[in-house]
Amino acid sequence: MTSLAHFENIAAALDLPSEPVIDGRLLPSLTGRTFANVTPRNGTVINHVEECGAADIDAAVSAARRAFEDGRWRNLHYREKKRILFALADLMERDAETLAVLESLDVGKPIKEALNVDLPQAVRTLRYYAEALDKVYGEVGPETSDRFSFSVHEPLGVVGAIVPWNFPLHMAMWKVAPALAMGNSVVLKPAEQSPMTALKLGQLALEAGVPPGLLNVVPGFGHTAGKALALHMDVDMIAFTGSGAVGRLLMQYSGESNLKRVSLELGGKSPQIIFADCPDLKEAALHAAWGIFYNQGEVCTAASRLLVQEEIADAFIDELIKVARDIVPGDPLEPATNFGAMVSAEQMQTALRYIESAASDGAALRLGGKRVREESGGFYVEPTVFDNVAPSAALAREEVFGPVLAVITFKEPDEAIRLANDTVYGLAAGLWTRDISLAHRAAREIRAGLVWVNGWDACDITMPFGGFKQSGFGRDRSLHALHKYADLKSVSITLR
Repeated sequence: MTSLAHFENIAAALDLPSEPVIDGRLLPSLTGRTFANVTPRNGTVINHVEECGAADIDAAVSAARRAFEDGRWRNLHYREKKRILFALADLMERDAETLAVLESLDVGKPIKEALNVDLPQAVRTLRYYAEALDKVYGEVGPETSDRFSFSVHEPLGVVGAIVPWNFPLHMAMWKVAPALAMGNSVVLKPAEQSPMTALKLGQLALEAGVPPGLLNVVPGFGHTAGKALALHMDVDMIAFTGSGAVGRLLMQYSGESNLKRVSLELGGKSPQIIFADCPDLKEAALHAAWGIFYNQGEVCTAASRLLVQEEIADAFIDELIKVARDIVPGDPLEPATNFGAMVSAEQMQTALRYIESAASDGAALRLGGKRVREESGGFYVEPTVFDNVAPSAALAREEVFGPVLAVITFKEPDEAIRLANDTVYGLAAGLWTRDISLAHRAAREIRAGLVWVNGWDACDITMPFGGFKQSGFGRDRSLHALHKYADLKSVSITLR
């Protein structure tokens, strides 16, 4: 089995990426500034990353626009586009351990998840869209004797992709892969907490033969680099995953600039409903625990509200806590670790504040509730479970983005559906029942973009991903995502 020492040796030997990738070159930022990149593993600064500002964004967008307009990519034969994107996927697999270590260092996720889950899913996403790019078809209009009409999908132009820190490479690929597959140029801004895999991706893209200017990577802060990208008059679309507050700003910036399209995948307060006829309490408890504690709870679809029917509540919560007791925070680079560090000191303090407020609101602490491994210097919070949470409490209504579970009981199925919908969010939901009629009814009545029955996160790249209500709009994944990065043009030819 690969050891902690193995991954520490990789980390020590790495030349950690720090420079933007603009127009096919690695360049220092035009601001002349860098920012400290802190690893949540132990709270130390591991490198300094070039801080891009408005001038760097302008250079990246200009490069992307030139690359789009001269047709070096959008007019390339689809077989050649496929070859290049598959070559990039191969390079990502070649450098899998490097990418996984960079991800683990940047965001504190366990190395086994970065290596065995995130990296393979990012590669599969790229290959999926590379294979799909020649399968986007137009339509032929109704036949008439005097006109031939048809519609075609055309690339938008320059896409600004602003991605989050919780799944940096995977979320980047959800946007970069379909945008490139449709013939667009991309300016990718990673979160300032997690710049390294995006920068490495930009380097690998050049090695794979992606033409210069097609994929530019600009590290920096949201209020400077992100804002400049969203306000840029030559950006045709912003594709964003992140917080609702930033999503609102992006819509505002679109209106203040060129009415660029905005696609938003925002937060969630996802319910997992356990009905009394749950087919397997132990399996449901396993899914309920990992539904909230996977990736330290830093997941937009985290099952942070557990709704349990009263008659089985005690038995189910006991099963849940049995599972959760075995989820122990550990060193992210240790291969046996299944629960790592939170991304930053700020995010850790946010989780601790919600834990404190839940106790003040009268909820019953059943497990966890503390910072741990403090001697490491890292940012670790143990899995935490609160019972008897009031539906009106902050813990039941606000997104924590951390390993804190709110348990709420209900009497009847209609009450569970009402509680599930009693949120401004609508990203995901899950339910457990043997009753097929109840499963269908609840799945239809719950206002969420993803609903899983007798499972959690039970879907893949082939199914669309996105939310209702304040969880945003637009869809990642599936063939639907390709159309997001295209305009639909109708052409009518008069026959004489």
